Amino acid sequence: MLAKKSERVDYIVRRLEELYPETPIPLDHRDAYTLLVAVLLSAQCTDARVNLVTPALFDLGATPEEMMRVPVEEIQSIIRPCGLSPRKSKAISELSRILVEQHGGQVPADFEALEALPGVGHKTASVVMAQAFGVPAFPVDTHIHRLAKRWRLCPGKNVEETERYLKRLCPEEKWNKLHLQIIFYGREHCSARGCDGKSCEICRYLNT
Repeated sequence: MLAKKSERVDYIVRRLEELYPETPIPLDHRDAYTLLVAVLLSAQCTDARVNLVTPALFDLGATPEEMMRVPVEEIQSIIRPCGLSPRKSKAISELSRILVEQHGGQVPADFEALEALPGVGHKTASVVMAQAFGVPAFPVDTHIHRLAKRWRLCPGKNVEETERYLKRLCPEEKWNKLHLQIIFYGREHCSARGCDGKSCEICRYLNT
């Protein structure tokens, strides 16, 4: 068992790099705008399901200018399988209008501006900043939150606290890749029900 958090982080970073040297973005997208919409849809929904829905949605509107002209009811009918469709459809329509009217039809590479958009919280903004613009960010989803607690990197009270801890513990230049590597590992090896904190390889190494 590695007692020091720095040693634990070093092991985790090294092992995840061995397991996942490549980190393709899980959500299918064409640009920053379609990524933004896909991430918004992924709230309380799997990436796989989002990827099944977005082709039809982007056929209707692949740019803010196109999407703002699509009736909200039509957006909702397409994205219904993703859940929360009334709220998400209104957010997609409204943020598209705001992007056109306030940002020249472009997704701003700015945390504050992104988080001011309807339906866009800090996690969504972080994903867009990291994956669309390459800005260092550490989006924390349920997989990362769970694993950071299991690996005793942080107390795990909430995702905001987990993000702060991970940013302090992990090298900034690795944030964007590492958050995807942890997600991949959580889905494949250390799921909520598939590991009790001692079963998967990294949990065994760190906690036994």
